Amino acid sequence: MIVRLWQHGVSLALLIAVWQLAASFADLRELPPPLSVARAMVDGLAAGEMLHHVAVTLARVAASFALAMVVGTAVGLALGRSALLDRLFGGWLLFFLNLPALVVIILCYVWFGLGETAALTAVAASKIPNVAVVMREGARTLDEDLRDMARVFRFGPWRLFRHVVMPQLAPFLLAAARSGLSLIWKIVLVVELLGRSNGVGFQLHVYFQLFDVTAILAYAMAFILVVQAIEWGILQPAERRLARWRR
Repeated sequence: MIVRLWQHGVSLALLIAVWQLAASFADLRELPPPLSVARAMVDGLAAGEMLHHVAVTLARVAASFALAMVVGTAVGLALGRSALLDRLFGGWLLFFLNLPALVVIILCYVWFGLGETAALTAVAASKIPNVAVVMREGARTLDEDLRDMARVFRFGPWRLFRHVVMPQLAPFLLAAARSGLSLIWKIVLVVELLGRSNGVGFQLHVYFQLFDVTAILAYAMAFILVVQAIEWGILQPAERRLARWRR
């Protein structure tokens, strides 16, 4: 654990050093040094403005992520366990998988107006196909022999799901969650930039108009830190817990 933290620390220090070196050769307005960005981030958090906008964006990410994971998992399991459904609707999944997120966002704003419903629907709809594809593959790998053994030992539906199905689906669920989180927060920023009056995406649009690269990087770094904290504090512990049965 200590070795891993040390390696992460060295990698981060190297990234900051490269950033500082690049900033020393660039115009300060185009690429400010790390210390200037860190100072802007601290000032924004102290003033409360950055904290407010990060919290708004995080709430949208959480709501969209939950919706995409629930619907996408249900669709993926249905297609993965039923050959008929997969033949009928597999083409639909491929179509929506290749539909650009920007098109989905614009259509939702046109159809539902510039409100929270349109924003959350656009983000979730852009991610559902990805989750469904991953979970469909997971459903196809379920071991029927284990299911038959569970029936012999008279497992009820809950015990069957908990001890047989869930351990096999866990790697696919975590892969969908991890890729989903990294994708959803980026889509949320586009949604906020195009049609919301608050959130990190809205602030990025404001500071872009002001050509304030320092503030843009400060907001970006603040939300990256939040997402990284979710990775380290939630996803990685959940992955270790769900993988205990392999030991």
